[in-house]
Amino acid sequence: MSIKGILTGKEKKGKKSAKSNEEMSFLEHLEELRWHLVRISAAVVFGAVFVFINVKFIMDKILFAPKYPAFITNRAFAWVAVTFNSPDMAINTKPFSIINYDMAGQFSTHLNIAMIGGIIIAIPYIFWEFWRFIKPALYEKERKHATGAVFYSTLLFLLGVLFGYYVIVPLSTHFFGSYRVSEEVVNQINLNSYISSVTTIILGSGVVFELPIVIYFLAKVGLVSSGFLIKYRKHAYIVLLLLAAIITPPDVFSMLMVSGPLIILYELGVILAKGIEKKRTDTELLEA
Repeated sequence: MSIKGILTGKEKKGKKSAKSNEEMSFLEHLEELRWHLVRISAAVVFGAVFVFINVKFIMDKILFAPKYPAFITNRAFAWVAVTFNSPDMAINTKPFSIINYDMAGQFSTHLNIAMIGGIIIAIPYIFWEFWRFIKPALYEKERKHATGAVFYSTLLFLLGVLFGYYVIVPLSTHFFGSYRVSEEVVNQINLNSYISSVTTIILGSGVVFELPIVIYFLAKVGLVSSGFLIKYRKHAYIVLLLLAAIITPPDVFSMLMVSGPLIILYELGVILAKGIEKKRTDTELLEA
């Protein structure tokens, strides 16, 4: 597969497009892309409507849950604190209150949650639509190798969402909810601020966990190689540590907990790049 192949739908000599033998024009590709985007938008709207209707359950049982001591992650840290006699390890032992001071604050938050929830629900369909768009530009052998692309993309995204929700959100909630510049100041967190932080972390974690898929496709089109990834591994680790520092509270423990999975995902990308290069070499030897 090549970048030109994706944009123009051109196949190599002797290869047939998944749809027809004729090449599509640029405008035809734009029209095709437009309909894919229309269907994606419809899927997001359906998901958003579902979330909008069930917002009370989502707010009370999901989004607000990480700030309470009974949340599974908080209970796990409490167990560690008791077992190792380290009280500082306990998190979210004193839940803070959420307030709203904007006239339309709760309604706008309702819409925001519905939209982000709709995107998360529609993710499998979104990946499938993009796969349908690029599939005609792939060779038959490439289509076979990329058969599970939608499944693995969805799986990694959902793992990222779960990681963000169960690890990063409780740590961030604890740090910012309990941080004090003075005992005279009581934390009463604004509703929009809390929801924006939680949803940004959850969605951002899902996107970050797509790193192996991004590396796979960049290696597939020849923009990166395993040698390049290995050569600049230290630089990549620094970038991943900085990314972890951005999406987590400013403490070393939280940063390391988040950077660990990111480094593992990077190394998985290196393995995938090596696999692509090996298959490419084997194909060239067979054709020689």
